[in-house]
Amino acid sequence: MDKEFYIPQGYRFAGVNCAIKPNSTKLDFSLIVSDKPATVAGVYTQNLNCGAPVIYDRERTPGRGFHVIATDSGVANACTGRVGLFNARKMAEYAGEAVGATGDQTLVMSTGVIGVQLPMNRIAIGAEKAAAKLGTTFHDFEKAATAMTTTDTKIKIVSREKTLPNGKTIRIAGMCKGAAMIGPNMATMLASLITDAMLEPEDAQKILRASVEDTFNCISVEGHTSTSDTVLLMANGAVDSTPLKGEDLDVFAETLLDMCKELAPMIPNDGEGVSHLITIDVYGAPDRESAKKLAQTVANDALVKTAICGADPNWGRIVSATGRCGVPYDPSKVSLKVNGFLLYENGTPVAFDKQVVSDSIRNNRDTSFELFFQEGDASIRFWTSDLTVEYVHLNADYTT
Repeated sequence: MDKEFYIPQGYRFAGVNCAIKPNSTKLDFSLIVSDKPATVAGVYTQNLNCGAPVIYDRERTPGRGFHVIATDSGVANACTGRVGLFNARKMAEYAGEAVGATGDQTLVMSTGVIGVQLPMNRIAIGAEKAAAKLGTTFHDFEKAATAMTTTDTKIKIVSREKTLPNGKTIRIAGMCKGAAMIGPNMATMLASLITDAMLEPEDAQKILRASVEDTFNCISVEGHTSTSDTVLLMANGAVDSTPLKGEDLDVFAETLLDMCKELAPMIPNDGEGVSHLITIDVYGAPDRESAKKLAQTVANDALVKTAICGADPNWGRIVSATGRCGVPYDPSKVSLKVNGFLLYENGTPVAFDKQVVSDSIRNNRDTSFELFFQEGDASIRFWTSDLTVEYVHLNADYTT
């Protein structure tokens, strides 16, 4: 790590291989264990065809008394009927019992291929193997984060240490996975956020939902809302068992949001075959919902994404995309900058050096769009990626 990583107190971690993907040596099963009973909040996919783990966790959160988050990578346990629901419960039982807890004190997440039943004999083995390797070091945390991944090319982890107004120093750490099927609407991505502060379940749920809305719900790779999207926040009170209130709670919420703003863009930046991370800022929309529609429509537009892949400053595609999202605005008052270069101002093209702007795209992984409207004061930041030939190859051959 380039900077110090802060592991919250009272947690242990493990990531192991239990061959969920046959003939694979990749880490594919992880445990996060809180030694103290913890509050957990959750935000989940809004896809009607949600995975069995989503159904299982959603029924239990927000709540108290949890000790374990168990994750498998390779099988999503989605669209698997009654057997899938039974297996989600059994996975919780296996993981809980392996560390001296119960299934009711365990939450589960699964990611991978849809429509395949979990190999429960391997899940049972994985739970026992992971329980035997639990540790408190960064290396252990890193292994747990690695075991979440599928087609990710790198792990995605962040942490914060913060001294609250009450004088107590708390830590928050997060891990997430995702590289494709990314169009969260919580709402394929999973995230576990852990802290050694204590939170009331209702406060944890409110803070998590607000953080997710401005971060994980503002990313996209191809706009596909996964069956499995889940973000869990676990708070065990290892620093202080008294739930945060007032200014302390506000500072915690600000810190969590800041951390998620760092964590969430790592997903589109690691999108399958991605060569550019695109940051879209919308200003002057009539309200936040409209701002999000404008940004999201641009983010998911295949013509926009392929233009950036080819370093083509084809501003017409960007402006055109905003006009089809159902948000009313005055076209004569729209302006656009790409990588800081003004290309379109108040509904009129602006002369610019096409080669210079093209080079600014080609020579940098980060690309920025700034869209200016004059309909109100609402703004939003949204992150997406370009669309490459490699993405098509990876997803055309995903199960074959």
